[in-house]
Amino acid sequence: VLLNELGMDEGFLTPLREQYLQPITALLYPELGGPCLDSHKAFVVKYSLHEDLDLSSHYDNAEVTLNVSLGKEFTEGNLYFGDFNQDPTPVPKYIEVEHVRAQGLFHRGGQIHGALPIASGERWNLIIWMRSSAIRNQLCPMCNSKPQLVEAEEFGDGFTGALEEDVPETVDVCALW
Repeated sequence: VLLNELGMDEGFLTPLREQYLQPITALLYPELGGPCLDSHKAFVVKYSLHEDLDLSSHYDNAEVTLNVSLGKEFTEGNLYFGDFNQDPTPVPKYIEVEHVRAQGLFHRGGQIHGALPIASGERWNLIIWMRSSAIRNQLCPMCNSKPQLVEAEEFGDGFTGALEEDVPETVDVCALW
């Protein structure tokens, strides 16, 4: 479920990103545009025994991702993480992280990750891909090329109309608090 299609960007997701998540990402991910994440894509995914059990190795179209386990009762289904900018096939060497109901975790969008199969129950996750146009206008994170822009609705995968030739400015994170 794409949350912008439900009208949740302006009243919920944009203020959440700007007021709460961006100060955290500024501290944790300054090299990935953490202080200037100016767009997002948010959606909900569902894992259940008779539908999608897991999610294979992949990386996200985002500089930083927030993954929140919204709940329901489930067993197993840990998340796993490999290296940054690693080829997703074959399945990489990885570390497992328990995905606890009502908790979220941040990770780099370019970090290979996936979800192991659930063994029982049903799990719903809120995923927020956060993007920095200052970073993306330099190099597309999906194809590693200079972007060629086309008109798009909403945030347009995080690119802006005017390409900026300089890197993002540093931010006094103390001023954010």
